[in-house]
Amino acid sequence: MQAFTSLFTISNLVPIVAIVVVLAGIRRAGRQPLWAEAYRRLGRNRAAIFSLVIIGVYCFVATLDSITWKSNALAQPESVITHLFNAMHVEAERTYSAPFAKMTTGEPHPHPLKGWHVLGTDGSGNDVLLETLRGCRTSIIIGGFTSLLITPVAVLLGMLAGYFGHRVDDLIQYLYTTLGSVPGILLNIAFLLVLGPGLVNLCFALGITSWVDLCRLVRGETLKHRDREYVRAARALGVRDIRILVTHILPNILPVVIITVTLNFSSLVLSETILSYLGIGVPAGTGSWGNMIDAARLELARDPIIWWNLTAASTALFILVLALNVFSDALRDAVDPRLRSS
Repeated sequence: MQAFTSLFTISNLVPIVAIVVVLAGIRRAGRQPLWAEAYRRLGRNRAAIFSLVIIGVYCFVATLDSITWKSNALAQPESVITHLFNAMHVEAERTYSAPFAKMTTGEPHPHPLKGWHVLGTDGSGNDVLLETLRGCRTSIIIGGFTSLLITPVAVLLGMLAGYFGHRVDDLIQYLYTTLGSVPGILLNIAFLLVLGPGLVNLCFALGITSWVDLCRLVRGETLKHRDREYVRAARALGVRDIRILVTHILPNILPVVIITVTLNFSSLVLSETILSYLGIGVPAGTGSWGNMIDAARLELARDPIIWWNLTAASTALFILVLALNVFSDALRDAVDPRLRSS
């Protein structure tokens, strides 16, 4: 029996930690009357449930791809997804092959394929379906880990700016206005050139430029709540400012924060795809839809046209972003009574 050595790296643990944090937050929020009613409204929205199922499938695939091991010290790491494909004898081929084909494509003398490939293979002979599934892990890491990084910072700075005002507000506004005045893609490129390539570095680079909008929104919401009656009553009773922020203001702005973070998730996934397409995103050996699109951009000029690699990555990205946006819209209608559909 082979001795397996588990690989507990940051990139492997991030999807699992992000999913656990989200599930724990959903369970705890369900005890609050506002969120319990919101869950009931979401349960009656078929589009929201279907979108949530799709997102759950992506998270499940990302989790399976994050569970890796080595059969020995010299072997390459193998994930559950890779192991399943190896068990089905989906081996690497010589070069391109079309979906469901039995011979290679584009060679003067086509060769028989060693395995059966549902979505075909790319120029290196890798199975396109496997590469597409591996891209789920990268997207969940980018969206989940970056959201976990920026949300506490943006909420804290936004609440401090909106509640205390004056010099604190001026300083924080100056900070996020300066960052917001520079195109985000240029800042991301600059930070990645400084930090170097890598999945975690990409999350930090995206986080530095992604907290601005959430901070601005939290500041505006805090400005609305700080002069309301319940906050004035708390001040009159001698309650400390920090306790007012945590106990009274934060629960009232939390629905807006959750909705905004959910909407930003899809933007982060798209940003990773764009940066990987430009060649400064995740490393070449990492499964990524951006890397697949970058590798397939010149394949459309071939004869015959190699379309399946680009189509698979674009379709997977489109389905995930669409599901996230539909669920975010339904969540907004469920939480905010003013936007609730009849």
